[in-house]
Amino acid sequence: MATEVGGFDDPSAEVLAEAAAAFGLLASSARLHIVWALAQGESDVTGLAERVGGALPAVSQHLTKLKLAGLVRSRREGRRQVYLVDDPDVVTVVRLMVGQLTDRADGSDRSGTAGLPAQGAVRRLRGFGA
Repeated sequence: MATEVGGFDDPSAEVLAEAAAAFGLLASSARLHIVWALAQGESDVTGLAERVGGALPAVSQHLTKLKLAGLVRSRREGRRQVYLVDDPDVVTVVRLMVGQLTDRADGSDRSGTAGLPAQGAVRRLRGFGA
């Protein structure tokens, strides 16, 4: 049952479950790094493994999970499988979150978490209802 609060209807249970699943996949720093890298441009698994510093089989498994969730897709380019982000809105969310935490870690944020290590910023986010 959707309730309107502040002019917004609550999302359906199905939408909330889908969002939770997407955030759950992005809760892995390795998968988040892969999505971040793919947000900068498409790549094959070898290039991604080199960029994110992961073993080829592990990166391949992460890509499979992200692909099954519809967050990335692939296309064949000769003998290579090239990966790209399938949902531009996911790129926006990832860039926003990583950008905000980077700004805080660099001390350029004015929200009261400047200079805190990323762990402190995450604790603050959790305390804020995240």
